[in-house]
Amino acid sequence: MKELDLLLIPVSTFGLGTWQIKRKKWKENLIESLMVKTREPAVQLPEEDSEVSALEYRKVRVRGKFDHAGEMYLGPRSLLLDGESAYHGKLVTTSANKSSGYQVVTPFILSESKERILVNRGWVALKNKNPRTRLHGQINEEVELEGVVRLSEPRQPFTPLNKLDARIWFSRDVEEMAKFVDCRPVFIDVTADFTVEGGPIGGQTRATFRNEHLSYILTWYGISLGTSFLWYKKFIR
Repeated sequence: MKELDLLLIPVSTFGLGTWQIKRKKWKENLIESLMVKTREPAVQLPEEDSEVSALEYRKVRVRGKFDHAGEMYLGPRSLLLDGESAYHGKLVTTSANKSSGYQVVTPFILSESKERILVNRGWVALKNKNPRTRLHGQINEEVELEGVVRLSEPRQPFTPLNKLDARIWFSRDVEEMAKFVDCRPVFIDVTADFTVEGGPIGGQTRATFRNEHLSYILTWYGISLGTSFLWYKKFIR
């Protein structure tokens, strides 16, 4: 019986390694599908919220004006360049630290329907969180934008409570943010093409996920191989 009990270890770890191979393939397919969605041509924003929800990671086109009085801040978050963090544990440039800042979320009044939606205009450094430090970027005229549809993100454990008095949100809660500034629960990230001189920096959509399945595969198969050898040495040889 002891012989069979010890054999469970290499058999189980081999099974876990094989399962991680499937997970790795699934994650790679998911990342590829998201990248394809973000590259597809923009479509007009649907009138129904349920239709918008089905378009997550798709680009939509809207025309209207910003209501800067309702500006909110999502973060602190690092700057994203091409969907990846620009911060790699050190200063990105000698003049500015891109490791911490905020994404500026502003109500946007649609020209035709006069409905309001939420637009993530992009990233600003901590020193530029106050809009008075970036007046050039507070666009008042009517503009046409393209943005990526985003849904609410799960609130992680130990995430602090939102500071509504300072208009700071620690997680993207589309429904609650929309209620706070009287908008439709529609949230889009403007693309990098709509970066404003002096900020915000657009293109803050992370369309990739951590993919560490290869290391898991090597770990489980390594344990399986090692324990198989020990079992063989003890009970067979």
